[in-house]
Parts: sequence; C-alpha cells; structure tokens
Amino acid sequence: MRRFDRRRKPRTAHARHILVKSKPQALTLLEEIQAAKRPFRSFKRLAKKHSTCTSAPKGGDLGEFREGQMVQAFEDAVWATPPETVPTSFTKTQFGYHIVWVHSVTVPE
Repeated sequence: MRRFDRRRKPRTAHARHILVKSKPQALTLLEEIQAAKRPFRSFKRLAKKHSTCTSAPKGGDLGEFREGQMVQAFEDAVWATPPETVPTSFTKTQFGYHIVWVHSVTVPE
C-alpha cells in the first residue's frame, strides 16, 4: 500500500468491483454486463455470484476509499473511469482481474 501526501488532500472514490482469477472469465462477465438491459443490477448480481473478493456478498461494494489505499493499477482504473458508466474493460493486478463500477469520485479543491 502506498502512502499519500499528507500536505494535500487525497482524492476519494466510491466503487464496486468483480474480482476473478482468469482473463476469459473476466471477458465473459464484462460482455454480459454490457449486453444487459439493466447493467448495474446485472453487475451486482454477477459480483455476488462470481467475485472472489470478500466484498462479493455486498454486490462488490468497496465503499469509499482514499487515494493510496488500493493497489496502483486498480486505482488508475478507478480514476480513469467516468462515474456511473457501464465498464468497458477490466484491470489486471496481483489479485486477479477486476471489473470496476465507479459510483463517484471526489477531487478536493
């Protein structure tokens, strides 16, 4: 885990994710979410069913976190994703493949 600069206020985000071990499984889930009539509802259902993260019972909800709390590749995906949009790709980290749904991003002034 990285430390954030205490002299400036870090960005915060509220996100959900689906964590899976294999790339083919991530592709399949991503396609299913993108094809759904209600993608957010589908995302939560698939997170509960397929995610290997401890957040799975909560529909993949990670809650709000500050910059520097998550691994770099995951955070880069969160900051690059517009809030409340259907995921278009997945991110690979040492934990596996993440499909990320961003609820909100707060950038301090």
